[in-house]
Amino acid sequence: MSYPLLSEPLTLNGVTLRNRTIMGSMHTGLEDGSKLDGLAAFYAERARGGVGLIVTGGFSPNIAGTLYPKAGLMRTRRDARRHRVVTDAVHDNGGRIILQLLHAGRYGATPWAVSASRVKAPISPITPMALPEPMVRRTVDDFVRAAELAAEAGYDGVEIMGSEGYLINQFLAPRTNRRTDRWGGSAANRRRLPFQIVRRTRAATGPDFIISYRLSVLDLVPDGQTWPEVLDVARAVEDAGASYIATGIGWHEARVPTIVTSVPRAAFVDATARVRDAVSIPVAASNRINTPDVAEGVLAAEQADLVQMARPFLADAEWVNRAVTGQPINTCIACNQACLDRTFSSRSVSCLVNPRAGREQELVISPVRQAKRVAVVGAGPAGLAAAVTAAQRGHVVELFEARAEVGGQFALAMQVPGKEEFAETIAYFTAQLEAHGVTVHLNRPVRAEDLRGFDEVMVSTGVTPRIPDIEGIDHPSVITYAELLRGERIAGERVAVLGAGGIGVDVSEFLTQRHVPNPTPQPVDEWRAEWGVADVGAHLSLVEPDVAPSLREVHLMQRKTTKIGKGLGVTTGWVHRASLRAKGVHHYTGVQYERIDDAGVHITVDGVEQVIAVDTVVVCTGQESLRELADTPGAHVIGGADVAAELDAERAIRQGVELAATL
Repeated sequence: MSYPLLSEPLTLNGVTLRNRTIMGSMHTGLEDGSKLDGLAAFYAERARGGVGLIVTGGFSPNIAGTLYPKAGLMRTRRDARRHRVVTDAVHDNGGRIILQLLHAGRYGATPWAVSASRVKAPISPITPMALPEPMVRRTVDDFVRAAELAAEAGYDGVEIMGSEGYLINQFLAPRTNRRTDRWGGSAANRRRLPFQIVRRTRAATGPDFIISYRLSVLDLVPDGQTWPEVLDVARAVEDAGASYIATGIGWHEARVPTIVTSVPRAAFVDATARVRDAVSIPVAASNRINTPDVAEGVLAAEQADLVQMARPFLADAEWVNRAVTGQPINTCIACNQACLDRTFSSRSVSCLVNPRAGREQELVISPVRQAKRVAVVGAGPAGLAAAVTAAQRGHVVELFEARAEVGGQFALAMQVPGKEEFAETIAYFTAQLEAHGVTVHLNRPVRAEDLRGFDEVMVSTGVTPRIPDIEGIDHPSVITYAELLRGERIAGERVAVLGAGGIGVDVSEFLTQRHVPNPTPQPVDEWRAEWGVADVGAHLSLVEPDVAPSLREVHLMQRKTTKIGKGLGVTTGWVHRASLRAKGVHHYTGVQYERIDDAGVHITVDGVEQVIAVDTVVVCTGQESLRELADTPGAHVIGGADVAAELDAERAIRQGVELAATL
């Protein structure tokens, strides 16, 4: 498909975008002044990939607005000069780029954090200082000065961050604005800050400069803005001179997921459409739009004028070029493992399905001078990544898989509710295998003698479930997680899940929502009801959740005394735990397993013996590497075959790409 609406140019304040795609703002960890060469290489690759407009990660207009010490700033002419390497790189590759101006407010992890009022964020240990009225005016001045410096640095415009619970959003919402001066109280006073920032920025930068305003259309927190107030803010920033409105969803402290893979695609575009109806400037949709079909559909339904995506351009820098030429796209699966989880841990971001993201200068995939015969044994994530990368470089690659399909642990993960999109990664790699001439052998177990004659051998044979030493573990009621997710065994109505790591949590979600494997995403209306997201146009964005009952009685237990799912990602773990609580899953920690028999699972917790009466016991107690070929002369071992501890697809794919890049 050519995607005609997505490919249509758009002119904003005299600046023509080549299409309707925006790479939305995302902190990369490369924003500090010493890493701008890396940031330039990162954005240059996306510009070459065809994106219409790039929005940088947030740069603060003053010290008080920084997210953390040494975070990116735009407040001096020296800062502006340093950024020339970024803007030149993007412009030299046919792209357009604007600088996001972000004041962290009470989200700042610094002792000098400030906010509209002295109200601590639940996700921060720091209580901010309430900005005195003169400092509010000075903050407006700082935003304007930063925009002028951005123009001097060569940026095509700026985005003023008024969403996700940062400072401007804190002034807008009664939750955080308890002021009684001209910047608080009435809704008109509370929206004075964004209006003044946009109005004065337009006056300072002139008519030929893009000004995006990032609008929080759904705060998704108690005492957030009402729907009429959101529309009034949209009209106000339009009147003040904004070029377009970029919609944002949810504060960082919201207890509603907005970006994880379980959120249905384009789950919030109806809110964007309502904003679009209220203003006459273009409006950009965002959140969980990751494929050209979805993006084109949003534009075709006239729900938005532009489509803003961030993580999809981590997953595939060539997203736009591939879309318009009909090539397979490495789709973002919204796992957050190598991007947002790293951001919130103050590390540089990358991407689980594309480990080159953020490492463009370091991890280079170059053509080989001398092609080799390469065998890859095992077609899980590590093996697929290794085979495709080696073939892309020009090697002659054969891929061997003992099962009837490729995918390995991803083929299991895609069966879990909310992880259906893992199938996209398998589909992408499958298409790349064909496109690069990889010979694939399915249903083909391999012995060491089968690998003679190959110049290089990569062993990516993966893992097998670890069977714990528990009396009665061979009882007919006991099955492995792999047997359950493949549909080889069916669970009864009462189930005990042994092991509460990532797999145990996934299996518990499967058991509460599915009887058999059936990777169909949850409908948007059902998802919104379960998380208490109000219908668009309702006065407030939150309502009482309406959770469908669990399909089974599930008991999730672990030997560790730590909380369930402690090792899960910072941006996703709370979602899984909340989902299991809502479904009534029983949690047990500090468990000593005694035995399994016809009565169920006999356990001891805190010295008290009890019997959990169940029909099925699902074993999720870890994995063991399949290493039969590890001692093959010259073999390189990657993925689960290398390390079987808590499954780590990010490491597996990265190992596969890095190894293939060196052969």
